[in-house]
Amino acid sequence: MASSQGIGSSGTRLLSPIIALLGAAIIVRTLAAGGGVLSAGVLLGAVFVAIGLGRLYLSLRASR
Repeated sequence: MASSQGIGSSGTRLLSPIIALLGAAIIVRTLAAGGGVLSAGVLLGAVFVAIGLGRLYLSLRASR
C-alpha cells in the first residue's frame, strides 16, 4: 500500500500543472475578450500560473 505522503506528493505533481494551465487559459480568454493587461482576468490568471508553477517547483525540490 502506498504511503499517504506519496499519494499527496503525486497529487500535487498532477494538479500543479493543471492549475498553471487553467491560469494560462484564463489569461488567453481574458485577452481574447478584449481585456487589458491589468484586467482582473489577467491578474487572476497570472496568480494561478504562479501558484501552479510554484507548487510544482517546491514539490520537485522536496523530492530530491
